[in-house]
Amino acid sequence: MSTASTGVDTASHCPYCALQCAMTLTRVSTPVDVTLSVAGRDFPTNRGGLCKKGWTAAEVLSSSDRLTEPLLRTEDGTFRPASWDEALDFVAAKVHEIREESGPDAVGVFGGGGLTNEKAYQLGKFARLALGTSRIDYNGRFCMSSAAAAGMRAFGLDRGLPFPLEALDDADVILLLGTNVAETMPPFIGHLEGVRSRGGLIVVDPRRTPTARLTDDGAGLHVQPAPGTDLVLLLGLAHVVLAEGLADLAYLEARTVGLEKVRRDVAAWWPERVQSVTGVPVATIRDVARRLAAADGAYVLTGRGVEQHADGTDTATSAINLALLLGLVGSDTSGYGTLTGQGNGQGGREHGQKADQLPGYRKITDPAAREHVARVWGVEPEIIPGPGVPAVELLGELGVPGRIRALLVHGSNVVISAPDAGAVRAGLRALDLLVVSDFFLSETAQEAHVVLPVPQWAEEEGTMTSLEGRVLRRRRAIDPPPGVRDELWILSELARRLDAPGRFDLDAEAVFDELCRATAGGPADYSGISYPLLDSGAAVHWPYPTGSTGTPRLFRERFAHDDGRARLVSVRPASRPEPAGVDGTLTLITGRLLEHYQSGTQTRRVAELAEVHPHMEAQLHPVAAERLGLTDGDLAELTSPSGTVQALVRLSPDIRHDTVFLPFHYPDLESANLVTRSDTDPISGMPEFKRTVVQMRLVQANLVEARNA
Repeated sequence: MSTASTGVDTASHCPYCALQCAMTLTRVSTPVDVTLSVAGRDFPTNRGGLCKKGWTAAEVLSSSDRLTEPLLRTEDGTFRPASWDEALDFVAAKVHEIREESGPDAVGVFGGGGLTNEKAYQLGKFARLALGTSRIDYNGRFCMSSAAAAGMRAFGLDRGLPFPLEALDDADVILLLGTNVAETMPPFIGHLEGVRSRGGLIVVDPRRTPTARLTDDGAGLHVQPAPGTDLVLLLGLAHVVLAEGLADLAYLEARTVGLEKVRRDVAAWWPERVQSVTGVPVATIRDVARRLAAADGAYVLTGRGVEQHADGTDTATSAINLALLLGLVGSDTSGYGTLTGQGNGQGGREHGQKADQLPGYRKITDPAAREHVARVWGVEPEIIPGPGVPAVELLGELGVPGRIRALLVHGSNVVISAPDAGAVRAGLRALDLLVVSDFFLSETAQEAHVVLPVPQWAEEEGTMTSLEGRVLRRRRAIDPPPGVRDELWILSELARRLDAPGRFDLDAEAVFDELCRATAGGPADYSGISYPLLDSGAAVHWPYPTGSTGTPRLFRERFAHDDGRARLVSVRPASRPEPAGVDGTLTLITGRLLEHYQSGTQTRRVAELAEVHPHMEAQLHPVAAERLGLTDGDLAELTSPSGTVQALVRLSPDIRHDTVFLPFHYPDLESANLVTRSDTDPISGMPEFKRTVVQMRLVQANLVEARNA
């Protein structure tokens, strides 16, 4: 006879990507413990489906190495358990000492795109009021910053998808630029079935990914440019649109400014010249432009592959220019969007974690914005610090004399996720104080002086904002382990110890209500949203000012600039280093695997996921492997000026012969970001993740065979 029993179901959403697939969590009680089972729930984005990560999401909750008590580093470098009072008293005293000696900007804060809206909001408020620091940024800088910067300057507003995801179902043509949705958010591909049946899916990617293979058998077209040449390709497409009279001139006249400057710039990028840079045939360039122009419903969507570059903002801008030239943006049947990656990548960047923003996507340099937020916080505007610095620059200040001496990390694992990760680890070790709030002893937490255990996704209340700007409820389905404390409680306790002005609520709903007041009148206005509204099941897309019914589709009648017009922004390719191929070098591009997520802190702890790819593998073309003396199953070393990593060689014809691909989910010598560069986009602060020139050599032949033996 079974001793298990089931309890009340909880409607929730997946903890991983920004698709935020709906799921039902059911409590399963046994004499030993209480666990959760997962079932897909009907919802517009996932329609009841989940990916491997979603189906196994509950397993992470009961992982054997879960943190359940604060840890303090001892003099011999090990950790010892501590009470919450001891840990927080230690942190507060050390922060007070550092601020007194070196000023408030000697204390930094690093947040995450997986935090709930409430925690992201409270973290930004805590940094500016309790710490008084301008040094706050978050890992969304590594994900969405270029697309956000491009959207702000073109439209005056940034929302990943300014239309519901379901709108893609009826498209005739969809241009996917640098995104592998079949692996990063698998339920998304259900929205591509219609366009595939019409032969209209166009995927731009240097690799023949599972997404690119969706174009097989007449379903569309795979375009395979050289890494880092996406901007030139987009300029070439715009050239064809204008040269062949395919632009929507009436739309451009009525709704945009800047056409003539863009026209002059793209004139220099005729298809033959574009082919010489990108490797994409002239006929393909013309075909893509003509397909987009002829479609009754066309969408241009960008992802990290074209954005994670030192010219990522200009590349995303060029994609927007193409969409504007064709009159797609603001239409009921067409559009432009960018695919937000992290679970709360959209909400996480709206409410105060970014170095230059206040809640509601307000600019921290805007006096009216500062006045409004200060009034909600109950403080004078003058005490709110000015803008800080973006993530890579912030991490570069760690341990530097006269710069950052202490860092508080929430919801991020920078030792794995940041570029030039070896330098980041050295910076962390140079700090006088590193405090990490996490539910596992992540690679970053292992470097900390203080580790604070916090709840996981199914153990907390809050809200998330999906890739389509839809605000969703996260509900507690199970209690966290004894000894674990919520970040809202931690921030409140630290604020009290630091004599912070303002109020720091413990209750998620109270924090959300304050967030809504703080965003009122801002670009990302949540003021008409409440927990009861979200709990009613209503579709809630921001902006949602008081008295409105929300905004599923943005830009129907006007853009967010004062004159209501979109900006066509002139962009030109910058001078770039010579491409790989000289002296046996390769261009490294990094990305995600189907089974893993971000730094792998969670998914590497799920046996079903970890067993598929237990080690980092380097995808390499057989021609490149032959040139380098490598074979399938070898252990190889990849080296750049930043560092060295090791990976198993996996040969595949699905990648260009001048390129190597590494997933970025692994620790130690398998951490791909040990070799990536810290160069950043001058506008967005986005790191150059997709274009690192590396040398590759054999370390051990036939390692896979040796392991199997």
